[in-house]
Amino acid sequence: IVEVSSAPAQRYRLPDGTTFGIIASTTTPFCQSCDRSRLTADGMWYLCLYATEGTDLRQPLREGASAQELAAIITAGWTARRDRGAEVRKALESVGDREALVQLETLRQDPHLEMHTRGG
Repeated sequence: IVEVSSAPAQRYRLPDGTTFGIIASTTTPFCQSCDRSRLTADGMWYLCLYATEGTDLRQPLREGASAQELAAIITAGWTARRDRGAEVRKALESVGDREALVQLETLRQDPHLEMHTRGG
């Protein structure tokens, strides 16, 4: 499907009309143009699907932060953004050193590091 969109997926249409998209971020990283972030149900804001750390927005919300204060937190976080998870994975692959970004033992200690907890 040819379309003008900011979405990172390459979209396809099956003969029955079903459409689907593939986001090949590990083979074709789009980190430089990524405009996505993720907010989890527990209030953690992640700037990258592969991020191991995020910004806690729940606490300021519960403490009654104003819209301007929240905007300042979000603006500062986005402006300072340096996450390049897919590019890091691609670089590791090119030198034959690609493994899981987060090891199993670490995931057992902090299951929130798994991408499915962030919509990935």
